[in-house]
Amino acid sequence: MIQNFDILIVGGGAAGFFTAINIAEKNPKLKIAILERGKEVLSKVRVSGGGRCNITHACFEPNELVKFYPRGEKELRGPFHQFCSGDTIEWFEKRGVELKIEDDGRMFPVSNSSQTIIDCFLKATEKLGIKVLTGQSVQSIYKAENHWKIDTQNDKFIAEKLVMATGSNPKIWEMLQEKGHAIISPVPSLFTFNIKDSRIKELPGVAAQVTVNVKDTKLESTGPLLITHWGMSGPAILKLSAWGARILFDKNYQFTIFVNWLNDVETEDAEKILKDLKQEHAKKAVSKKSPFDFPNRLWESLVLASGIEAETKWADLSKIQLQDLASQLTKAKFQVNGKSTFKEEFVTAGGIDLKEINFKTMESKIHQNLYFAGEIVNIDAITGGFNFQNAWTSGFILANNI
Repeated sequence: MIQNFDILIVGGGAAGFFTAINIAEKNPKLKIAILERGKEVLSKVRVSGGGRCNITHACFEPNELVKFYPRGEKELRGPFHQFCSGDTIEWFEKRGVELKIEDDGRMFPVSNSSQTIIDCFLKATEKLGIKVLTGQSVQSIYKAENHWKIDTQNDKFIAEKLVMATGSNPKIWEMLQEKGHAIISPVPSLFTFNIKDSRIKELPGVAAQVTVNVKDTKLESTGPLLITHWGMSGPAILKLSAWGARILFDKNYQFTIFVNWLNDVETEDAEKILKDLKQEHAKKAVSKKSPFDFPNRLWESLVLASGIEAETKWADLSKIQLQDLASQLTKAKFQVNGKSTFKEEFVTAGGIDLKEINFKTMESKIHQNLYFAGEIVNIDAITGGFNFQNAWTSGFILANNI
């Protein structure tokens, strides 16, 4: 039996639900269904932000907001002028979900639970009569004269308009490629670096404000770095992985990084600071107390790595040892061998080629009545609520158009 709808939305995630709700609110007469391949909807929303759901970011200026998107910066400028972070806050508050801003600009529900967002969406779909159908893995997509046909493993569907909100789904990308869409091949974005190095082996949990760059590239990033059991993580590393997604993929995740533990202090200036410390603390042991704004354990590790023994006093440091220490502090070299996924928040760079989408409507330029929302397109952002903002914005614009 064929089920007939005005609008079919493939993908029961953030973008799919947001799109469906906005369409139904603007035109209650339309018959809408969401098809989800899994047993549960909104599973990525559930785990995002450590289960708290990082809905958006407190950056309210579209021209500033686009700078957080390694792919999509140019294309999102127009859409963000239509629906930005402030609109997201208002949208959720109107539906009873209050948000709060954390120190780093990330925004979460006041409840600190992603369940609040899930409940908000489920309540809205129920109230608006949107059909939510799970266990519907799409097997084929056909275009007939004035409608779309979708076959899942269980059912057949027909709709006038088709919205694809399937995120990073290789099978769906393949089907769309067969329909003439170009797919930018997917590579991981937002990952941590695997590093085995005696200097950091005993320091999991230690964090510092740093500048990191990748050897032989223009990739550079500043921010907090966190030492982990397997290497390095934290915003500085995640930003580097997002901006360098393609470059680091091409290097097969084998590359060298330089870490400046003093953030923006140059090597020569570090040497001068160390010479002053040598005068000031002549009788004290060098390794005992960090004179910089990072933990003692890290300081001690860098001192030992400079060939300075634990009991050596400042007065006894040779010129070479001072130079070596300045070098360890400002351009410590680490070899990266591989990557690890950052929490459950797996983000992919790649998807529908942005040249094939009309960003005023989110409609395909190749097929009429075919629309895209969220991460299915070649847009991705650094961590901090920006990938969700892209889902809300694209869903809103699309819904307005439909």
